[in-house]
Amino acid sequence: MPFCSQCGNQVTVADTYCARCGMRQPVTPGAVPVPAADPLASLHPRTASVLCYVPGIGWIISIVVLAADRFRHDRVVRFHAFQGLYLFVAWLMADWVLRPMFDVFLIPRMQIYRIVELVLLGMSVFMMLKAGQNEAFSLPLFGELAHRSVAED
Repeated sequence: MPFCSQCGNQVTVADTYCARCGMRQPVTPGAVPVPAADPLASLHPRTASVLCYVPGIGWIISIVVLAADRFRHDRVVRFHAFQGLYLFVAWLMADWVLRPMFDVFLIPRMQIYRIVELVLLGMSVFMMLKAGQNEAFSLPLFGELAHRSVAED
């Protein structure tokens, strides 16, 4: 096992830097760095599409899917990721704009934002089912925005 050229700490052949002192290690012939494993390598495209619509956390998965090299050229998965993000933005608008507006300025008992949130939840569940069937169903407004976003890539 090799040692660090500066501090003498044990390093492996694949180490580029010493874990103790941070010194760059000289490259030895035949030393091949081990590539990092792709965490999305085993994720099926249909599963990625479904996960983009999970209420509450689907936006995180959508961002990961859009940033991943694995799905860079998969237009269907990217469509679902964008549409899932747009559904989340609509939910945020209902929660942060409609709720305070109806609670403060209008009649507090009139809770239209709850109906909007329920409709958005229904759309998310519907899209999870459609994505599970490998369908790129286009929701009104959200689907058009998602198609445009995929086309710009």
